[in-house]
Amino acid sequence: MSLRGVDLAEIPEETARAARAVFPKGCLAMRVRDTLGPLFADADFAELFPVRGRPVVSPARLALVSVLQFAEGLTDRQAAHAVRSRLDWKYALSLELTDTGFDFSVLSEFRARLVEADAGRAVFDAMLRAAGDAGLVKAGKRQRTDATHVLAATRDLNRLEFVVETLRAALNQIAEAAGDWLAALAAPEWFDRYSARPEDSRFPSRRAARIAHGDQCGADGMVLLEALWPDAAPPGLRTLPAVEFLRRTWVQQFHHVDGVVRWREPKNTPPGLIRLRTPHEPEARTGAKRDLGWSGYKVHLSETCEPDAPHLITHIHTTAAPVRDDAALEDIHTALADRGLVPDEHLVDAGYVDAEQIHHARRDHGITLVGPVGKNTIRQQTAGRVFDSTHFTVDWDQRQAVCPGGHTSVQWRDARSEYGTSVTRVRFAARHCGPCELRTSCTNAATGRNLTLRPKDEHEILQQARAEQDTDHWRRRYGHRAGVEGTISQGIQAFGLRRSRYRGLAKTRLQHHLTGAAINLARLDAWLTGRPLARTRVSPFAAIRPTG
Repeated sequence: MSLRGVDLAEIPEETARAARAVFPKGCLAMRVRDTLGPLFADADFAELFPVRGRPVVSPARLALVSVLQFAEGLTDRQAAHAVRSRLDWKYALSLELTDTGFDFSVLSEFRARLVEADAGRAVFDAMLRAAGDAGLVKAGKRQRTDATHVLAATRDLNRLEFVVETLRAALNQIAEAAGDWLAALAAPEWFDRYSARPEDSRFPSRRAARIAHGDQCGADGMVLLEALWPDAAPPGLRTLPAVEFLRRTWVQQFHHVDGVVRWREPKNTPPGLIRLRTPHEPEARTGAKRDLGWSGYKVHLSETCEPDAPHLITHIHTTAAPVRDDAALEDIHTALADRGLVPDEHLVDAGYVDAEQIHHARRDHGITLVGPVGKNTIRQQTAGRVFDSTHFTVDWDQRQAVCPGGHTSVQWRDARSEYGTSVTRVRFAARHCGPCELRTSCTNAATGRNLTLRPKDEHEILQQARAEQDTDHWRRRYGHRAGVEGTISQGIQAFGLRRSRYRGLAKTRLQHHLTGAAINLARLDAWLTGRPLARTRVSPFAAIRPTG
């Protein structure tokens, strides 16, 4: 198939006349088309198609259909039917009234091309660019960001179900490729253990019996892996995806103890960022936030928040579930810079804020990062003062510090923290700390007080931020961040943001780009029709809370 460009600038006269007769006040698809014009052009997707072959359906139209589909929560069949039957969609797509549309399977093929080329962002960017050309979104002022968890499309498995299903999936794939070889290898009891799906099986309820069942599964899987690796095994079995997943899982979940395959203790399994969770979605990971645990991904939403313009999503960033919020911040700022939409002020929650992040945002992008920084983590006492780092006078040029008692440090050295960041270790002598009358407020260490400092720029930023966030002015300034919770709520309730429709990180990322474009479409329509923002819901009981 090859691309033949289609001009979407002109709406067929008969289509326009019929649509305006049926929708005299307009509708979402028509209003956005009239305000922003054609959102997409075939040239934007030229790299997805070869230069020769059978002509394809206009990718610009498919991109708009995909956004409208996500805006209305339609299946592929329903979206294809809307193209054939709905006047407002024909108007937005510049189609003749007699156009019969396309088969619904074209939409999944188009998404596959977008995933393969990682071009979902191009769809999102095109809509944002059209809004920028209309003056509805611009750089500067304020933006806000928050993240929410996204559940994987596959069923969550407990640990025993996971290893059993992993071995069962490998056995099934090997049976298709070399059934006779596997039948000769498999012990008779394997057919009882691994023929049924885990949810259809009855596993032992006692902990000791479950551990024994897991050990037996590990031993069976090791027999299979050892049979696959010799040259006498049928060629190609080792490279089967399910076999490779089995090998990686067995490395993570089992080990040899005195020559016997045993289940690893949970504390000896890999961290969540690399720990596998299901053979049916190898990229899904397990994340945790406070008392919430989930398997899947995480999505970050950034949006404008000025009262004189629509609140549009400016960036969507999808990661594996265990990735920390602060680790995603630089990618978010870089993407906003690429779009020319860098804010002056970026409002975020505590998960994104650290002295290093504040410093880098200001230095690299000219962004003022606003969010609550962590308090000092020194020991707490039941009475009296506690001397944290703010009570010490630090002379960075002389590489020394003076404590509240007037004593000068005896050691100053550069080091690395347990997280790999640059820090300065400062030590005060025991001969000064021992007889000091302020000792009880400073340290219990017999060797004298030790002080850990960030690099100079970060240290000064941290002290300033801690002082500012205790003021009423800062609280009013930061209060605007709360509005992003409404955006996440809208994404979850109206657009299905919380659960992935597809398997894999790349497909989930495409879903989020299309969802972001759909949310922007709905918000642009609300702005054009003067529909006000919904008020924050307050329960009748909460409304009567006494002031103060």
